[in-house]
Amino acid sequence: MDRVRHELERAAGQTLPSGPGQLRGRIQQQGAAGRAGGRSSEFVCRNTFDHPYPTTKIMWIPDTKGVYPDLLATSGDYLRIWRVSDTETRLECLLNNNKNSDFCAPLTSFDWNEVDPNLLGTSSIDTTCTIWGLETGQVLGRVNLVSGHVKTQLIAHDKEVYDIAFSRAGGGRDITIIYEDPQHHPLLRLCWNKQDPNYLATMAMDGMEVVILDVRVPCTPVARLNNHRACVNGIAWAPHSSCHICTAADDHQALIWDIQQMPRAIEDPILAYTAEGEINNVQWASTQPDWIAICYNNCLEILRV
Repeated sequence: MDRVRHELERAAGQTLPSGPGQLRGRIQQQGAAGRAGGRSSEFVCRNTFDHPYPTTKIMWIPDTKGVYPDLLATSGDYLRIWRVSDTETRLECLLNNNKNSDFCAPLTSFDWNEVDPNLLGTSSIDTTCTIWGLETGQVLGRVNLVSGHVKTQLIAHDKEVYDIAFSRAGGGRDITIIYEDPQHHPLLRLCWNKQDPNYLATMAMDGMEVVILDVRVPCTPVARLNNHRACVNGIAWAPHSSCHICTAADDHQALIWDIQQMPRAIEDPILAYTAEGEINNVQWASTQPDWIAICYNNCLEILRV
């Protein structure tokens, strides 16, 4: 249990409470000046809500066209879908794939399909991944109802699964081992290239390097990014470039790499930022690629590239 607890703490980027507790989630958006591209460095808290268990991931619905309602998903003990408005955040549905038991297998991560936002995938310590279908119906043309159902469950791993990610490229239903850590350490995070779905990045638990893989050449890394001096915690590909990736680690560093010279060795990053604490996660803004967000300690910082 202690080992599983440690692994979930790593996945969550925080220490889990020893007993039942409340996690206060905060939805923060930039002020009007910042959203308009100004130089404001202030955040305005629009809403807060209580979450019954520490979250391992939080994600907005990938809806660039504004077709869907403002939905937010969180993973922890279960996958929850929330509706966000200017005045409140309310739970729309709780997705539970194990209704025959009073106990749950905590979710380590999830992903929201960018091509089809009606699909979400979760990973769990029970060795499975679950693909969920999401429905948003309408009542009297005014009220949206959100519900979900299990589309399929993927059982291919022998041990805990720590991350899941959809590729933008289509594919068959076959299962291929793309990479296995030489020391057989668990892979903690993986991330598909946003512009070239042939490439993905991954890292091992407690590892100090990020491995770049080409799915056309399985099992052989095409690049290794190893300038960090402590455990890597986060990976984020640039949304507008196939050659740039940001990595973040316990060494307080957020590094941006240019990998266009692959398969030649990539020695150094092109940009570096030093935070005031161990960086737990990193995100590269999909609609405003000049901005990168990092979190450390109890702080969120927005960096301009």
